[in-house]
Amino acid sequence: MRVALHTRLKPGKETEYERVHAVIPGELDVALRDAGVTSWRIWRDGLDLFHVVEVEDYAAMRAALREHPANVAWQATMAELLDVEDDYSGNDTGLSLVWELP
Repeated sequence: MRVALHTRLKPGKETEYERVHAVIPGELDVALRDAGVTSWRIWRDGLDLFHVVEVEDYAAMRAALREHPANVAWQATMAELLDVEDDYSGNDTGLSLVWELP
């Protein structure tokens, strides 16, 4: 499945966000892949971040990562940079698809 997400940076955190994403921690990479993620891409427009996640089961991935130590540490870092809190409940479904070229 493919899920689109939108997050927003805190003002002034653009450079730091890109720096920490230059190479994510190896244990986070493994945790994401173990949770069924096959691809995760992020685009930035000013403070707005747009993610496209390809994953076997998005809700299951979110639940699997909720308490994973690598993700807990990563989310603590992201909390300093992002303007939105995320509890990794898995209750969200991402952005609604409006249109797609057939």
